[in-house]
Amino acid sequence: MEILITGANGQLAQDIWRLAEAKGWIVKAFVHQQLDITNYTQVKEAITFLKPDVVINCAAYNAVDEAETNWRQAFLVNGIGPRHLATICENLTIPLVHFSTDFVFDGQKNTPYTIADTPSPLSKYGLSKFLGEQEIVRLTHHYYLIRVSWVFGLKGKVGVNFIKKIISWAKDKKRLRIVTDQTSSPSYTEDIAKAVLDLIQTGQYGLYHLTNTGYCSRYEWARFILKTIKWSGELLPAKSKDFPTPAQRPVFSALDSFPLKHILGYELPSWQEATERFLRNKA
Repeated sequence: MEILITGANGQLAQDIWRLAEAKGWIVKAFVHQQLDITNYTQVKEAITFLKPDVVINCAAYNAVDEAETNWRQAFLVNGIGPRHLATICENLTIPLVHFSTDFVFDGQKNTPYTIADTPSPLSKYGLSKFLGEQEIVRLTHHYYLIRVSWVFGLKGKVGVNFIKKIISWAKDKKRLRIVTDQTSSPSYTEDIAKAVLDLIQTGQYGLYHLTNTGYCSRYEWARFILKTIKWSGELLPAKSKDFPTPAQRPVFSALDSFPLKHILGYELPSWQEATERFLRNKA
């Protein structure tokens, strides 16, 4: 199996790359500077020349708040880039894996979202990711469209990795305030990567929700992390309104992974087990 990965510097791409090579697969991985998915000609030349068995798109514009003003760039990377990939992959009959987000939902459901629920983004970032979803579904028949949420991995930077962010804060502070009114499903890149590679081998195209099992608030997740690392400070509950941001976040955006278990024969481990494993691996 030969796969092409875009956005190769990302924490999810890094684990997909590592696990694919461990399976003996050939990986052609490109960072943005080498392969810009918003450049149709460049992408067409690369995919046509390499002719991979699968294209895995990990390139994304993930600056949620910046997207409110820099929405054109967000739409280019998250919407038009996937359009390019879908068009080219369809013409060459190459399966496409693309990742979306829980932020396509408005968070008003109060129970985990399934693949049957209709997106209603609150932010420009969420809207840009929904645009990418629509383009892929419209333009290609051979796709794995995978929504993830609250992604964390060993290669993730502090700014985009909640666990690393909490640990960084805990080093310098004896008191932390974390919001209780944002709830979703943490997703460990190692677990996502394994499931994605298994899913590719099934040939069962379509839309999937792929997260670790269960869900929690940011506060509950932080409490679990801090207890695990034996932090002795004080953790206080807060509300999102206490930390105003340009982009509105969904209050409850947990994802239900149905029918993943029926396809793969297993569910991902719980978010608690994944968090503990991440902390052990990090050490």
